[in-house]
Amino acid sequence: MKQPATSSDATHTGTGAGIALILTSLACWTTIPLFLRFFTSQVDGWTANGWRYGFSALLWLPLLLVAARKGALPPGLWKAAFWPSVFNTAAQACFGLAPYFVDPSLMTFSLRFQIVFVTCAAAVMFPAERMIIKKPGFILGIAMVVCGTLLTIALTPGGLGKGTAVGVVLSIASGLLYAGYALSVRATMHGMKPLLAFSAVSQLTAIGMIVLMVLFAHDQQTHEHDFGLGVLHMSGGMWAMMLASAVIGIGIGHTAYFKSIQALGLAVSAGVVQLQPITVSIVAPFLFPEDQHLSAVQWATGLIAVGGAATMLLTQSRYARRLKELSDPMRCSHCGYSRAGLPAGAACPECGKTPGMGMDDDRFDDLPVDPDVALVGQSNEVAPPKENAAAR
Repeated sequence: MKQPATSSDATHTGTGAGIALILTSLACWTTIPLFLRFFTSQVDGWTANGWRYGFSALLWLPLLLVAARKGALPPGLWKAAFWPSVFNTAAQACFGLAPYFVDPSLMTFSLRFQIVFVTCAAAVMFPAERMIIKKPGFILGIAMVVCGTLLTIALTPGGLGKGTAVGVVLSIASGLLYAGYALSVRATMHGMKPLLAFSAVSQLTAIGMIVLMVLFAHDQQTHEHDFGLGVLHMSGGMWAMMLASAVIGIGIGHTAYFKSIQALGLAVSAGVVQLQPITVSIVAPFLFPEDQHLSAVQWATGLIAVGGAATMLLTQSRYARRLKELSDPMRCSHCGYSRAGLPAGAACPECGKTPGMGMDDDRFDDLPVDPDVALVGQSNEVAPPKENAAAR
């Protein structure tokens, strides 16, 4: 006789599916720097960005149309998506240009600085973050990221050179702007369902990327301004690769990441995709043997940087669980501000949020930065304590 499924069976199945999803996301985001490196011989960065994002916007548009038809679009969605889209557009512009100056391995390791930028800015913007940033494990993780990344850059065989230096600067600038994107999402799109929020950001980002393409795109051989029409001379195979890069990186990668969070949690999912520089560095030498790749010493220092990011995530996750265990009903569950003297359910005077606002299981504060590395999850928000039934 067939035995009924138990809760442990369901948990095991959910975890297994979550692992498969996050590995799919990691694989998808590994391909993006490699796709962009391949396109450098075909079109300029402005053209690649404009067409890829334009196509990805079409992929996400049906989700918004269906939600609009059902009346399920969050109020103020487009206004809330404006600043995240500005940061995302600028970040993606830098990210798309970097492969023209630096190899994918050094590019992705340089992006590790993003976690430091997010941390420092979050400590200024969100009071709850100031508690975690003081923890020894978090400080150690930051030091590992900074030192490991700087050493990986500095130990480039033969020195950086002018071209490589430009690529590294673009990569770091991309990380800084992605941090701005992440924090603006948290500040303006709190509590919105992530797929809808990301879909809206994708539409506005696509508009920005297409405008930049029309203004700055040029022919790779003649360097004449061509408005991004250079793709018309590409073969059918190259067109397929261009569209595939959008489907894989911006479509499948993000969808798998969102779904993995529901099964594994934000900290675990964000931690796994920190391996992306390693997976890129493993694959790149096979695809582009003519490029300069990481030396053994750079591998060691790069692993230190990735280990630092993992240390920060682990410290944050443990602290978040501890806060939930010791949650104080007299403090705001979002920012930690004292609620003494406030009526039950009143908005916090510091952050303006009410108890339980945006705490649904299928929602989280931020989205993964696009397209190459997931945003470090700001998971240390305290869940509101359950009301004592005897006190009702």
